[in-house]
Amino acid sequence: MDREAYRNCCSLVKITRQSYEQFWSSHFVDYIDKELSYSKFFKKYLLPNHPCMFSRRFTEDWNPNFQKLLSELTPVPVANCNAKEYNANPKQVMPFKEFIHYWKEYIQNGHSSPKGCLYLKDWHMARDFPEHNVYSTPVFFTSDWLNEYWDTLEVDDYRFVYMGPKGSWTPFHADVFRSYSWSANICGRKKWLLYPPGQEEFLRDTHGNLAYDVTSSELRDRGLYPHSEEACQPLEIIQEAGEIIFVPSGWHHQVYNLEDTISINHNWLNGCNIDIMWQFLQNELSSVQKEIDEWRNTMDSWHQHCQVIMKACSGIDYGEFASFLKIIADNRMAFLNACSSGDSSEYPRHLSETLTTLGPYHAAFDLQRVAHTIECLLCNEDFKRLDHSTLTLQPETMLQQIRDTIQSTRGQHLLYQE
Repeated sequence: MDREAYRNCCSLVKITRQSYEQFWSSHFVDYIDKELSYSKFFKKYLLPNHPCMFSRRFTEDWNPNFQKLLSELTPVPVANCNAKEYNANPKQVMPFKEFIHYWKEYIQNGHSSPKGCLYLKDWHMARDFPEHNVYSTPVFFTSDWLNEYWDTLEVDDYRFVYMGPKGSWTPFHADVFRSYSWSANICGRKKWLLYPPGQEEFLRDTHGNLAYDVTSSELRDRGLYPHSEEACQPLEIIQEAGEIIFVPSGWHHQVYNLEDTISINHNWLNGCNIDIMWQFLQNELSSVQKEIDEWRNTMDSWHQHCQVIMKACSGIDYGEFASFLKIIADNRMAFLNACSSGDSSEYPRHLSETLTTLGPYHAAFDLQRVAHTIECLLCNEDFKRLDHSTLTLQPETMLQQIRDTIQSTRGQHLLYQE
């Protein structure tokens, strides 16, 4: 991030996003085929939360050779696209080698099989085979708090490989925690149907459930989907081999493989959309509270039970969200202090290249976004009710440390330098 981009956003308390109306009637997104600076991507797409497509020139140095993996018996998650279970495709686990055998037979049989249309989804290939360097993350997507957090815990990640035959698809959804995603086609073609944030509310049935398939004739049933005609037409985007699509935060989408396709997909978030994640968590907790409101006065630990249910449903609760913010802040404070002292041993080595590439301006922006989010947490009544003694660091203390770090690095002329 350069100085101008930092100055333009460093005073942001609340990120104001322009209306998405321009996408209601448009069927085009920006196609990036020339060199683009990170700061321009940050300003034009990350902050306003707008989609775009990168040409194959941004993946031409990748080495997507999967031959070494064909004999592997590692278990992989596979969805059946012909079946529906709770508004999603049911999954099973099978050896990778067995899926490849199925896929070859599926193609030979004219893209049909008595087993259905199976789609390998959400495979943590990079985690299972770290030595198998199929791709490198483009710099535009490297400010990735989500995977930075899980890498630190060494528990999970949100980096996936998808492999699906022609005709495989993913039902209507928005990504985990309302994160960003980027998806690169190693081979094959995809069709994306994207809806700007807010349009999904018109695509709920009378029970409040999201549509499973936005192309289904069911949506024309006003008795079942009373507001479907109010939704705008989706952005329909064809993604070719080698291209990368940037899907913004909270954009619901439905995706089809038009050919046999292999893709790399990351979910990620950072200071530009942490407010959207925080709003999502508040909405999730509110939904849980409404569901079990009748037991509110019969349980002393009702609020804690709501947090437990929320984590079971969405994958995180308020306590872990605070821990997530702490790790992100700690890494950036260590980086800025290292820039000041010249001692790079103070922050994790695996983050060294990323933080150095993005630079001190970006680290300072991240800290300001974390600080604002912590301030929101401290004002939140549900967060106040939690047992803060279980947190690794009190939010008030963390907030003061962030402020001290930003002030001291300004004093060292690391920021605002001419």
